[in-house]
Amino acid sequence: MKVLIVDDDPLVSGALKVILDNESDIEVTGTASCGKEGLSMALSFDHDVIVMDIRMDDMNGLDAASEILKVKKDARILFLTTFLDDEYINKALKVGAKGYILKQDCASLASSVRAVFGGQTVFGGKVVEKLPDILNRKEDFSYDEFGITDTEADVVKYVADGLSNKEIASVMYLSEGTVRNHVSSVLSKLGLRDRTQLACFYYQKIRP
Repeated sequence: MKVLIVDDDPLVSGALKVILDNESDIEVTGTASCGKEGLSMALSFDHDVIVMDIRMDDMNGLDAASEILKVKKDARILFLTTFLDDEYINKALKVGAKGYILKQDCASLASSVRAVFGGQTVFGGKVVEKLPDILNRKEDFSYDEFGITDTEADVVKYVADGLSNKEIASVMYLSEGTVRNHVSSVLSKLGLRDRTQLACFYYQKIRP
């Protein structure tokens, strides 16, 4: 798999390149020294996974990731940072990152890259410990402000509970296609990318 590394510390990016290039199934096809360069390289070339730092001078990793995902919605971005910061983790979830691990845990970098490439979402051990508190913080939210109907609101709850479209259709006595349309409608209204983001959104802002 092809990996892009974005980190403004050349020693760090060099070390990460060595670690990943030593893996038979991973090739570092690019290294960027800042967020803007990472954005440019991510949009100009195809990379299977983007390993991105968060704090960088010209453009932070969160903003760069957001811009990348606006254009390449399927981009797999794995944040690798020294900061175990609630706000950063929260923003990473909202942006649509596929992982958030600490540089202190870089021994697990290769396995994390593989997991992200395989479609999994990866969080470091200390990050996982923070997720319940982060996801359970509630903010004032009204479905009406986004034009979300009562039926769509029920669909959101079932998605957050982990039900498939087929299971939701059975519970709500709807066709699977109708449920799929409701999910797409809600994602569009909330500006979210996928069911994972929708579930995170529900647990953070809506769940009583």
